[in-house]
Amino acid sequence: MDKEKLRLDKYLWAIRLYKTRSQAADACDKGKVKHNGDNCKAARIINVADEYEVKTEAKKWLIKVTALLDHRVQYAEAIKHYTDITPAEELDRIKFQAAVFHTGKRMSKQGRPTKKDKRDLDEFMN
Repeated sequence: MDKEKLRLDKYLWAIRLYKTRSQAADACDKGKVKHNGDNCKAARIINVADEYEVKTEAKKWLIKVTALLDHRVQYAEAIKHYTDITPAEELDRIKFQAAVFHTGKRMSKQGRPTKKDKRDLDEFMN
């Protein structure tokens, strides 16, 4: 394959923003990938120094293409092919969301009283 011509969906898959190439193509079709504010098609040819706004399930990325990559490689190698220029406020929002919503645990020990708490309360009231 000629390294100068690389499809957007294949690149997003290769740098590990999406698990499968079809997920990357679907994201392009659904308008979750933008270049200069315009929606991109999966077959768009990418170039070095292009900037893309990509929405994944986890977060909203702002990436700059630093090198082309046409096959999937391990994460440590993949991150060398783009620069993450996501704004700090987006990263802060993600950290807050992760702390509050996705832990599956309560933030404090308050909530429904236990059986012992109910007995203590009944004893106090009587």
